[in-house]
Parts: sequence; C-alpha cells; structure tokens
Amino acid sequence: MAMLAAQPFLFFSSQSNSRISRPCLPLPQLSSIHLRSRNSKIQFPLISCSSSQTPETQTQTQTAESCVNLGLQLFSKGKVKGALTQFETALSLNPNPLEAQAAFYNKACCHAYRGEGKKAAECLRTALRDYNLKFGTILNDPDLASFRALPEFKELQEEARLGGEDVGSSFRRDLKLISEVQAPFRGIRRFFYVAFTASAGISLFFNVPRILRVIQGGDGAPDLLETAGNAAVNIGGIVVFVALFLWENKKEEEQLAQISRNETLSRLPLRLSSKRVVELVQLRDTVRPVIIAGKKESVTLALQRADRFRTDLVRRGVLLVPVIWGEGRKTKIEKKGFGLRPKAAEALPSIGEDFEKRTQSITAQSKLKAEVRFKAEVVSPAEWERWIRDQQKSEGVPVGEDVYIILRLDGRVRRSGKGIPDWQQIALELPPMDAILSKLER
Repeated sequence: MAMLAAQPFLFFSSQSNSRISRPCLPLPQLSSIHLRSRNSKIQFPLISCSSSQTPETQTQTQTAESCVNLGLQLFSKGKVKGALTQFETALSLNPNPLEAQAAFYNKACCHAYRGEGKKAAECLRTALRDYNLKFGTILNDPDLASFRALPEFKELQEEARLGGEDVGSSFRRDLKLISEVQAPFRGIRRFFYVAFTASAGISLFFNVPRILRVIQGGDGAPDLLETAGNAAVNIGGIVVFVALFLWENKKEEEQLAQISRNETLSRLPLRLSSKRVVELVQLRDTVRPVIIAGKKESVTLALQRADRFRTDLVRRGVLLVPVIWGEGRKTKIEKKGFGLRPKAAEALPSIGEDFEKRTQSITAQSKLKAEVRFKAEVVSPAEWERWIRDQQKSEGVPVGEDVYIILRLDGRVRRSGKGIPDWQQIALELPPMDAILSKLER
C-alpha cells in the first residue's frame, strides 16, 4: 500500500502483511499532506485515538481521512475485511481527490491480498484514470506482488501505456547509473580515448602538407622516411584509440544488458508453500534460489534427486524453483487505454526509484523467512521462461536446453550449467547460511 501522511503524522512500517504502528496520538485537523516514500502506504492522520472517546463521538467525527487511517490499522492486524469496509466507507464520505486516491489504492491492496484480481484492477484503474496515481507506485509496492503476477495487471499496464502513462519496464532503477557505479572509470577512459584520437588527427592534418611536398619532390622536400613514420604513428594512434572507444561502448552495452536481466529476474513472482505470492527480490538475503528449467521429465528427475540431499541443501538456504518449458500461456490484452482525461488531484511522487530501501525493508522480515520451504512454484511461467532463454543467449547456450541456474543470496547469478544439477557437489560448494562466507555474500 502507499502511505500519505500529514504533519504531524503517524508512521506505519510496511512489513509484508504484518505492520508495526506507533502509539496513536490525538491530532488536530490538518490540511497539508505529503508522501512517506519509505513505507509506501497511503495514510492520513487520525482525528483522535483517545480512549476517552465514546463510539458516538467517534461516529460524529468520522471522516474519509480517519476511515483511511483506521483501515490501515486494521490491515496491519490482518483484518482485511474490516479494512476493506473502512476504505469503502471513506469513499462514501465525499472525500477530496487525494483522500479518494488513497482509499481506492488501499482498497486495491485489500483485494489483491484476497486474490481478487479483477476488483483490485478496477480500483487501481479508477485511481490512475481519475486521481492521478503514478503507475510506479503499483510497480514497486510489495503488497501488490500477487496482483502483478495476474493477467489483470498486464491488461492494466497496457491500458496505462496506451493512455500515456509511464509504465516502466518492470523496474524503475536507472540502469545507466548502476553501470557507472560498477565501472566508475569508464567515462574517464573514454574521455582520454577521444582526446588522444583528436590529438593524433590534428597532428595528421598538419602532416598532410609535408606528405604532399614529399610526393612532389625537389629541393627542400622533407625526408620521406621521417614523414611517413610520423603519418603512420598518427594513423595507428587513431585506429587504436577508436577501437578502444568502440570496445568500451560494447562492454557498456553488455553490462547494461546484464543489469537489465538481473533487475527483471528480481521482479519475477513465486508462490511459496504457504500459498503466498512474492517477488524474487523479497527473498534476498534469505535463500539461494536454484532455478531448474527444462522438459517436464528432466525437471521431475532433478527434483527427485534433490530430495535425497534435502537436509544439506536446506542448511545452505537452497530454494528449488522448477520451470517447465511450454507451461506459460500468453494472455490476450484488450487494447483500450485510459485516454488523456484531465486529472483531478496533484500527482503523488512515484516511489518506483526507491528500490533499494524497499528491498532492505522486505528482506528483514522474519515472518517471510518462516514461510520459505524447500521448493517454490513459479507464477507467470511465460515470464520466467523468457528470462531463462535470454540468459541462455547471453551465455552462448542453445536456447531450450535443460539448464540450472544457481543464484547468490544477493539475487545475482552465481553460476549455471547444462542438464541435471549435481546436488552433492552443490551441497559441498555452498556454505551453510550461518557461515561467514554466507554473511559476506549478502
């Protein structure tokens, strides 16, 4: 959920389905509202939480604002039905545009929690179309991870794109910036390549008259060997530095492609043994996913062999992720779009770029760790298969072969191989979760 707060505000920490709230404080009526991007929940200040208030007083002071806050409190306690009622009540109390945006958005989160994809999509569609909700909020809220795995999300994303919304490409981080962090001196090297190329070109330009005089011959003509040597050095320098510049560009493109694949991988959805749907990024620092992709017979055999080493693999945080070729089904998307209707409220700042903070808050969830077992089920198999095939192309492996991919605790690819994994070797290779090497891998 996305949280809006007013000054002074109440702060609710987003932790999966359980949220921790600070004690309620009596607050005066305020009008200024702003975004708390760290917790991504749309929230308003409670009018009062004083125990001295009677039910009659609470009824009299009931507003859209207070209903949204009360709904968030109920949601934090797992009372989704009650929270849904409060958000619906908020919509019936003549809310202002920002309050309506909050109510529709948080109502969608409740529907997503209950697995009601169509109802969640309708709420989000209204918030996007009429109340200027930013699509980046939907892309990056952990409470909507299960919704993002449904066909209704793809339809909503396509409608938003046709309506002129910035729908992202499943992640919002600046890949160029990440590339610069990983290769900090690439820009400096390219600057020197350009400078040296220009210097060699200028020198060659001034050497042209000397070359012409050598060709013409006669008294006073420059020495042939010296002039030819200077020209050869300049031409050679230009060729070398241009080649180095192009090589740097190629390396950058490969690096950006790899970063893009890593980001796409982090957003792929899984269904845990508890039936909860999460994105792979939510399991960072918690497990080492091992993706097993191939024909049904090969994947089944690999899972059977892994069961023999279950105890050792669990101690090392291994989570099996089977992907069977051809299980994905394409969803037909109705291209109707939102159109470019005028917005009724100020735009909420997108929290899509706050990716690292979101990841850090999610991976600390002890409750999520308790839900992780030995094996998970992929959601949206077509997206998983597409990513694996892209990874095969990048590593020069024939597309469609049986492969396995071992991920690190930080979510990056550790190594991959063809065929069925050697589970005994993997158990020897990976350190236990409580080992120092595992801590350094996070």
